[in-house]
Amino acid sequence: MESTLKRAWAEIDLDALAHNYHVLRARIGPASRFMGVVKADAYGHGAAQVSRTLEELGAEYLAVSNLDEARELRHAGVTCPILQLGVTPAEQTALALVNQITQAVWSEEAALAFSRDALRAGGRLRVHIKLDTGMSRLGFPCDEARFEDSLEAICRVCALQGLEAEGIFTHFAVSDEPDEDSRAYTLLQRRRFETMLQRLARRGCVFAIRHCSNSGAVAACPDYADDMCRPGLITYGAGRQAEELGLRPVMTLKAVVGAVNQLGPGVSVSYGRTFRTDRPSRLGVLPIGYADGLHRSLSNRWHVRTPCGMAPIVGRICMDMCMIDLTDLPQVKAGDEVEVYGLRNSVNAAAAAAGTIPYELTCAVSKRVPRVYRRDGREVARELLLRG
Repeated sequence: MESTLKRAWAEIDLDALAHNYHVLRARIGPASRFMGVVKADAYGHGAAQVSRTLEELGAEYLAVSNLDEARELRHAGVTCPILQLGVTPAEQTALALVNQITQAVWSEEAALAFSRDALRAGGRLRVHIKLDTGMSRLGFPCDEARFEDSLEAICRVCALQGLEAEGIFTHFAVSDEPDEDSRAYTLLQRRRFETMLQRLARRGCVFAIRHCSNSGAVAACPDYADDMCRPGLITYGAGRQAEELGLRPVMTLKAVVGAVNQLGPGVSVSYGRTFRTDRPSRLGVLPIGYADGLHRSLSNRWHVRTPCGMAPIVGRICMDMCMIDLTDLPQVKAGDEVEVYGLRNSVNAAAAAAGTIPYELTCAVSKRVPRVYRRDGREVARELLLRG
């Protein structure tokens, strides 16, 4: 079913995605595989289309958070290896086997459960061992106090029937931060990772794929590439480091001016009356709100780009609408397109205004916002929530 309502949409530039891929590929070098991180619906860009494009470009691996995300990609025709980074219940092992999914293993207890269920299903589950070198989230602890215990546990995991220990990896906590303390902490994590690999190799545990470089490390420490890199947000051209590397924004969030209202001075606007006109004013109503992913925290703090210049958002952003001040832009009329953020209105600046990170803004773009995919200046696909 095709949407007949033109209100808000996200344009996904597949040429920008390809540009970013080639820039990052050159940065990590020919010896390192490229793992496209497409969890959270490819950071809001649409996992199926993005994954197919990355696979066509040459990405050797993809990464998701859970089995549902992985199965979506298989149903979309994606055939390359997929790593589940998150916690997965052991009872989903049979489904992981059927869909040829690689699973992260974060503890011996989890590994034993995966091994048991893989044997019951008559298969062998490919796994990547997760090391906690300082993120304090998931993984075998690699701090000095628990290093030896983790070493022994990983050796036992590698010997389990029903599992194929293909890879080993870790995740950096502050590789995207430029200060000296953060650089030192990233180096500490890297040394813990390397030390564990060396000790495991002496025990006969050698892995085909080693990976630790997330977006921050790909940008700041390309020599950490190892066998594979996992660039996430910068693949989509968002974040400070993406700008520094000359990467292009892949998503542009747009809306149309739905109506234009003439108001006198002293008129309050929207919920809470947080904005009042101080002159005769001309306000446009945009049919986009926080239910579409435009954060309410951007109320009275952000602006949109109209065909004639920037227009500030005034008053609180509503669930389905927000208001912009067009008083100084008399040429802007109902039906005109505006850019909420994207190529000419940086999502990085929007995130700073909202007091958050670009990840949160792109991931927040809801499913009711159509994704329109463009290549070579023309629409090649679209995704809609509508069913029927």
